Amino acid sequence: MHYQQSESWATYMPTATSCQLLERIERLASENAVVIFSVSSCCMCHAIKRLFCGMGVNPTVYELDQEPFGKDMEKALMRLLGTSSPVPVVFVGGKLVGAMDRVMASHINGSLVPLLKEAGALWL
Repeated sequence: MHYQQSESWATYMPTATSCQLLERIERLASENAVVIFSVSSCCMCHAIKRLFCGMGVNPTVYELDQEPFGKDMEKALMRLLGTSSPVPVVFVGGKLVGAMDRVMASHINGSLVPLLKEAGALWL
């Protein structure tokens, strides 16, 4: 697992608008094959990270509780998903897969592995 901390916004952006946050999420999600937005104390986030590691995938993880605008990013993710629980949120190949329920459903129905292969996150 690759834990990533994004560069600090504090030096050049005093406040982040909703649009800027969504653009930032989109940019971060597209920089790596598998990106997980997580909170370090979340048990469901831990389970999703273990799932990907167990499959041989090395996801990039952004721990929102350690990000400068993490709380605001959580709110933006909630709006994006239309849910009350912001994390975990998984992107594969820059495309939103979804939260825990969608990822597990994709894993169970067999559609997750082809997505991972297409994104270059899984070779076998």
